[in-house]
Amino acid sequence: MLKGIPEEIQLIISIVLIGILFFAVVANNRRNKNKRYHRKSRNFRENFYEKREKQQNKEENS
Repeated sequence: MLKGIPEEIQLIISIVLIGILFFAVVANNRRNKNKRYHRKSRNFRENFYEKREKQQNKEENS
């Protein structure tokens, strides 16, 4: 497939492709971090008890 293309062009194409893949991985990583809602800063115990209290209050009011 690449036999008809000179070696210098092949090298340039491979470097460009590696760069594109690198930026795709970086963008995907950034998107995944945003999707996870900053997990390191969240306190799961407090969130659990807050949700539990809301559910109990909702059930009592119903």
